[in-house]
Amino acid sequence: MPVLNRVAHLHDEITAWRRDIHAHPELGFDEHRTSAFVAERLREFGCEEVVTGIGKTGVVGVIKGQKALSNGNLKVIGLRADMDALPIEEATGLPYASKNKGLMHACGHDGHTAMLLGAARYLAKTRNFAGTAVLIFQPAEEIGTGAQGMIEDGLMDRFGIEQVYGMHNLPGLPIGTFGIRHGPVMAATDGIEIRIEGRGGHPGRPHQCIDAMQAGAQLITALQQIVAQNVDPLESAAISFHEFHSGTTQRVIPQTAELRGSMRALTPEVRELVKKRMAEVVAGIAQVTGAKIALTIEGSNAAVFNHPVPTELAMNVAKEVAGEDKVVKTPPMLGGEDFSDLAKDRPGAFIWCGNGNSAGLHHAAYDFNDEAIPFGTSFWAKLVENTLAA
Repeated sequence: MPVLNRVAHLHDEITAWRRDIHAHPELGFDEHRTSAFVAERLREFGCEEVVTGIGKTGVVGVIKGQKALSNGNLKVIGLRADMDALPIEEATGLPYASKNKGLMHACGHDGHTAMLLGAARYLAKTRNFAGTAVLIFQPAEEIGTGAQGMIEDGLMDRFGIEQVYGMHNLPGLPIGTFGIRHGPVMAATDGIEIRIEGRGGHPGRPHQCIDAMQAGAQLITALQQIVAQNVDPLESAAISFHEFHSGTTQRVIPQTAELRGSMRALTPEVRELVKKRMAEVVAGIAQVTGAKIALTIEGSNAAVFNHPVPTELAMNVAKEVAGEDKVVKTPPMLGGEDFSDLAKDRPGAFIWCGNGNSAGLHHAAYDFNDEAIPFGTSFWAKLVENTLAA
């Protein structure tokens, strides 16, 4: 079955919503305008419930089908879209470009929100399903705590969600194509912070100093060797550093240094192995240099893992919407996603929707491709109708 006719007719309206959201980006937990926009639309559509303030700025819409439930079938599924933007200055030059200086929808969350709103409008009108669809508009995905915030406010239990689904656009994947896989989809992510205390002094007397900057440079090189030397080549992990602060002037060997970065892994076993080796390497460099080195690893999100049953359901729906040859098996990626928190206690699946030949995610020239809207919106609608069949 191709794109739904009703959805195709809504394309212009959904596009207008998307561009309005794009022009007014908001950071995590500050999505007040976006949340109000979403809640207003959901009320207009006639949702049974529209609940705001879940996880600070999250919104939930509840739509009940008009078919009778059969014994043994699922009763409630959750569909999640993220709403927050990034602290990036937009460089697209588009008529609907960001009006908020220094903020930008550079990851397509404007498109995700608009597509789920489009599905809400369709489902509230047709109600051709049994059970309940719970539409989750989540804040703060980019900082990795929005899903957990909604869970702590009772999202899963309050609405009785039995399965949960997420969707994200993917630059480079053609429009009208979906990507999905069983098992690990995206990586667990951990923040790395290293503080180095050496002994500052005159560069003409290096033997009397403990160079914190040199210790930091050794750490960057040594820690990044962990993936090459200790992780099975058939597994995946990554260590990268994003900040290195040391020194304030010429002709002074710096006494302190700070490093910040991230570590990513697709399985709990590799994640723990890398953490263990990092601690050992830091201790070794401290011994060699004489510096005092403190390592802090702050866990963020677990890996996104697609469970078997919901993955098959999502895959079959994608084939109905796009055609069997337009659903591809995508490799796992080392980006992070807090959808993992939603799928931690409930079976779940995460699917990619093609964004065509656009700039990459988190790039100042990125824009969500509005031609993807009918495919993503139809996927959500058919997922509800198929999964909550009478």
